[in-house]
Amino acid sequence: GPAPACVLGIDLGTTSVKAALLVGAERGQVVAESCSRETQAHASSLEAGPQGMEQNVQRIIRALDECLAALPQQQLQRVTHIGISGQMHGIVFWKKDKGCKWTECGTGPTFEPEEVSHLITWQDSRCSPTFLSSLPLPQSHISLATGFGCATVYWYLKKSPDFLKSYDAAGTIHDYVVAMLCDLKKPLMSVQNAASWGYFNCRNKSWNTDIWKKSSFPVHLLPEVGDPGSIAGRTISAWHGIPKGAKVGIALGDFQCSVYSCLTERTDAVLNISTSAQLTISMPPGFQPPETPDPSSAVSYYPYFNGDYLAVAASLNGGNVIATFVDMVAQWTEELGLQVQESAIYTKIIKAALAQTDSKLSVHPTIFGERHVPEQLASVTNIAVSHLSLGHVTRALCRGILENLCSMLPVQRLMETGVKRILGSGSALARNEVLRQEVERIFPFPVVYGRDVDAAVGAAMVM
Repeated sequence: GPAPACVLGIDLGTTSVKAALLVGAERGQVVAESCSRETQAHASSLEAGPQGMEQNVQRIIRALDECLAALPQQQLQRVTHIGISGQMHGIVFWKKDKGCKWTECGTGPTFEPEEVSHLITWQDSRCSPTFLSSLPLPQSHISLATGFGCATVYWYLKKSPDFLKSYDAAGTIHDYVVAMLCDLKKPLMSVQNAASWGYFNCRNKSWNTDIWKKSSFPVHLLPEVGDPGSIAGRTISAWHGIPKGAKVGIALGDFQCSVYSCLTERTDAVLNISTSAQLTISMPPGFQPPETPDPSSAVSYYPYFNGDYLAVAASLNGGNVIATFVDMVAQWTEELGLQVQESAIYTKIIKAALAQTDSKLSVHPTIFGERHVPEQLASVTNIAVSHLSLGHVTRALCRGILENLCSMLPVQRLMETGVKRILGSGSALARNEVLRQEVERIFPFPVVYGRDVDAAVGAAMVM
């Protein structure tokens, strides 16, 4: 018979792009091929300086092209549906009629970004607590924070209004890719991504346009909003061998897709550690979040699928903390006149930590703050001469990342809500055995691990 159709899942992450090809099998869909490429897209911010956290969109798309070029052409030619997820909260601006140009590459047509801004990511900290408190109060169940798309628009409106005049569309990085693939005249955004920008009411699925009328907010930039799981359009061209006319889903939140790839029972909790970290449980069917948020609460309610919600402890401190530690060690060795590759440092510190089964050192690893306590930074306590080795420090750091998450959504609450199992996902957890050991030490439940490409797999499964 004919070869089975394929579904392509793509995840545009903070540090890498991932792709997974799913094919139908007797027991449901299985991952036939997957691929990951680092974006190395960090870019300096001219307007925001060191507070800015921006990425070069051209480099992200180049990593996406490299990912797709590495997948088997025969299977790409059988792709009928494309699901795309990516980092939430962030924002990119573009010109609708000049967002990209289509060109030929080795594996067929692809698009190149043209009149597109940098991606201002979820890690951006240009909006200080003082600046945020000067903004109108949103009608949303999620507290506004720096790095949220609408807060960033307000920042440009007040600090650099000419910047906004250069563009007539905005979306997350994954909304941009969907708009380019389908040539959407107006960007389309899922409820998941809209909620992550702030100033969005999930109950009536609408932007806070009444609030904005008083503050000359550029409403024309905002995407239309649709339900996660719906089709945004069809590819306007063949793309790396994928046929023209393939259906493309509305872009989804990477976290929701990671959860979707593994969550089967309401008694499961999902622990996701990649650049950031999240611990989540699903809320009962019919649950509605409170109309106004509690800014001091460490738990947020994220829109999921089919009107359901997830209760999420969303920490800003995950794999990025370990990456910063590795970067610090690399800088120190360089200042001492030595050269060591960061990848070699990472391998060695994990090996050293595996040799130290315990450390009395206590690391509170919140170097990036937390949304509910932005001013609280990191600290190290209980420092003794006997616990200063790289192994002790790395072990304590990995434990600290998990203890910080558990302080936000305690194990006791998981037990009270009937959790029976932890499902582990995300790149940092997949690659770091010390983190996995600490997960099993801290949680009194069986733990099952997913893969490095969970969000890409989830995005494909939704299709």
